[in-house]
Amino acid sequence: MYAAAELEVPTAEDIELIELARRAIDANTDAGPYEDGAHTMGAAVRDADGRMFAGVNLFHFTGGPCAELVALGAARANGGRGITTIVAVGNHGRGVVGPCGRDRQVLFDYYPGIRVLLPTAAGVRVVAIETLMPFAAAWSMDSGVQQFDEERFR
Repeated sequence: MYAAAELEVPTAEDIELIELARRAIDANTDAGPYEDGAHTMGAAVRDADGRMFAGVNLFHFTGGPCAELVALGAARANGGRGITTIVAVGNHGRGVVGPCGRDRQVLFDYYPGIRVLLPTAAGVRVVAIETLMPFAAAWSMDSGVQQFDEERFR
């Protein structure tokens, strides 16, 4: 359970990001309401300049990319830098969905401090990625796995 102080109410810009993710998956899903499909999740990210980028997942039994990773790649391919916020949304009105463990680790390693929109009992809320990764092992391309850094976990 998260402490109330760790959960923020989404801003108007966060709601705009949710809507972009929703539009991306609504326009591109390939599954009916109770069917499986390759494209069932949409995601959107916002960069430091306020630009938004979207992506959809590509399910595959080998572990195809989640929508969050596709949105991050789309941002990078289009000049997005300094990603500040991310959200994923399920098709057919399933609403905001939190990132899986693999996505959490990627976000933690590449985007320290990124704001993540999550579903909670109180509705959609926002947390820093560090809140979702207590005692995680940080990794970088240059140095591999790093020792615990208590500055990232206050």
